[in-house]
Amino acid sequence: MSGSNPEKPERISDAEHAVMEALWKRSPLTASEVCDEVCEQRDWSLATVKTLLSRLVAKKAIATQPDGRRFLYSPLLERADYTGSESRRLVDRLFGGRAAPLFAQLAEAEALTEDDLAEMEALLKELRK
Repeated sequence: MSGSNPEKPERISDAEHAVMEALWKRSPLTASEVCDEVCEQRDWSLATVKTLLSRLVAKKAIATQPDGRRFLYSPLLERADYTGSESRRLVDRLFGGRAAPLFAQLAEAEALTEDDLAEMEALLKELRK
């Protein structure tokens, strides 16, 4: 649902992004359930997750809903919308708004697999139709 949130949320930090990934994977979740997804790998406490959830609510990236004595959290921001805007921001900031230098950089760094190249070729063919 592109454009389902007319008010664009503030920029999401890397830490907040980890919380968003958990919510995009499955929602609604409680703070404890989000912690189950991210705390061990990030060495975070439940308090850290609650702080990040509060920031994301303030940024209008997620919604909160009371559920008895706890709250359930759900994303307001679609993952596709977020990755699209972040990709555009990256290309604008690092490559002057042009995607070709990004691909050249990835190719030079040998960061593209044969599967990546095949996907790009298929996408280019589709775009040229």
